[in-house]
Amino acid sequence: MYFEDIKHGMTVEIAPAVIEKEKMLSFARTYDNIPLHTDEEYAKSTPFGKLIAPGVMSFMSVWAKYLEVDFFGEELLAGKSTKIEWIKPVFAEDVLTGRATVTALVERNLKNGLVELTIDAYNQKGELVLRDVTEAIVKRKAL
Repeated sequence: MYFEDIKHGMTVEIAPAVIEKEKMLSFARTYDNIPLHTDEEYAKSTPFGKLIAPGVMSFMSVWAKYLEVDFFGEELLAGKSTKIEWIKPVFAEDVLTGRATVTALVERNLKNGLVELTIDAYNQKGELVLRDVTEAIVKRKAL
């Protein structure tokens, strides 16, 4: 989708992503090896009462489902930035769903524009667990 075809407020629903315990533990051991994510006995003593998923893994699980939508198609040139805010913990076997909304559009030059997408991810209880704001550089139509 070309920059000119994208409208502020456009939304797309993101399919569910399941946080599988074994994948969560494997990810944590490789990329975020702290007891809160890997040691069940330690996690019982925390305010969460059990293991929580690494935040980046939670986001990437939703992001992978968002990419299946292929919102921009071949007109996507590059990502520019992303900012993730973790709001509530995510646990093993949680099911995350999401919505991506176009929250800003900036014309950069004659060749491309900047699209800001806000992704809100919810657990199976409908609680907002994370918010991501990503900027993407998208091709403009040839003049």
